[in-house]
Amino acid sequence: MKRHIPNIFTCGNLFCGCVGLVSVFQNDLNFAAYMIGLAALLDFGDGFAARILKAYSSIGKELDSLADCVTFGVLPGTILYKLLQRSLMHESYSIEVFVLLPYVAFLITIFSAWRLAKFNVDTRQTDSFIGVPTPANALLVGSLPLITWQHPDWSARILNPYVMVGYVLLMSYLMVAELPLFALKFKDFGWANNRVRYIFLGISALLLAWLQFAAVPLIIASYVVLSLIRI
Repeated sequence: MKRHIPNIFTCGNLFCGCVGLVSVFQNDLNFAAYMIGLAALLDFGDGFAARILKAYSSIGKELDSLADCVTFGVLPGTILYKLLQRSLMHESYSIEVFVLLPYVAFLITIFSAWRLAKFNVDTRQTDSFIGVPTPANALLVGSLPLITWQHPDWSARILNPYVMVGYVLLMSYLMVAELPLFALKFKDFGWANNRVRYIFLGISALLLAWLQFAAVPLIIASYVVLSLIRI
């Protein structure tokens, strides 16, 4: 029975992705963002449970990738599609731009799938990552509607089609780039082997307490910077 416990977490992750997509269809992007956050916890939980219980399986690995593709690929792409539509409402654009440009958002979905496929066949990524992980990108995307809700005066800067297309292109590249990043996998809880992880968690906690949802982009940026410093 215990070998199925990690898969229960994974299925919970997939369920969150499905609920999040329904929320996007209902124009409730905030709830969709919360689903990404809950799914990220479940995604961490399935790996943690697998390590603690030594319950690894081939089907669990494949199920995890499929769940992540929905929750951290399709869902953030759909959120960005809706945000791009909203950004185009603030100015006068041609009907072609208004209809076609939002589909650029699904580059995030495509490169997330590519990133997950690379992870499954890349033996270098057992204890670290090569490229920004899909959950990190999804959390950043999920933070955008929450930031505009918490800080309405920032909406004009965030909901800018040039900014959003630039973000899509940048993160699509970073997810598949040869960029070594540390993983939040604790083999033990000593300081020596986990110094960068503890520093990152401390910075993240302080930023969240200070900035709340607006902290998420800074947390992802600090994750990349700390990884580069560590190397």
